[in-house]
Amino acid sequence: MTELKRDWRKIKYYPVSMEKLEQASMKEAAYLIAPMNIGEDYEYFDKVKHLLIIPEPHKSIEELKQELDEKFEKLIEQYKRNSYASKLTTERNYDWNFDKIIGNFEYAKEHGRFKETYTLDFSKLIATGSNVVSFTTQYRVGDGEVGYWSIQPNIQVYLKKKPNMIVRFFTKFLLNFEWENRK
Repeated sequence: MTELKRDWRKIKYYPVSMEKLEQASMKEAAYLIAPMNIGEDYEYFDKVKHLLIIPEPHKSIEELKQELDEKFEKLIEQYKRNSYASKLTTERNYDWNFDKIIGNFEYAKEHGRFKETYTLDFSKLIATGSNVVSFTTQYRVGDGEVGYWSIQPNIQVYLKKKPNMIVRFFTKFLLNFEWENRK
């Protein structure tokens, strides 16, 4: 395969007409300027500078070291600030909790007993026995209900008309909904 050798001195160069270029389509303009390298001495260099690939000069080791030191200083300052804020929050919570404890003991000195506190004990709600709280959600259609679907764990849907035996059977079999007669 033979290589095509060009003698750059024999090639004729033609200037581009700015008037024609302004009226040309973007595709034509791209074909025109894509293979070109534009020098800094070009008269319209400032207008096309934003379209050029101008490499940034390499940074020296001293400049890279300075940037790295600045980043480390910034991270160290941020860590110190966060640590100080965490320390203040911890001290505030510590003081608040001990003030609360001391207040409870002062109340006990004055009244001979500690304050009664009311907390919700979920184990009593779940446990079986006489102190179990049960909530049931009911959906009613009005007066004259003949029964309801009981949907586990605690939903009741009341109906005015009793479903036939086939519907009740398959609803129980497929969905585990129990039909309860009201009358």
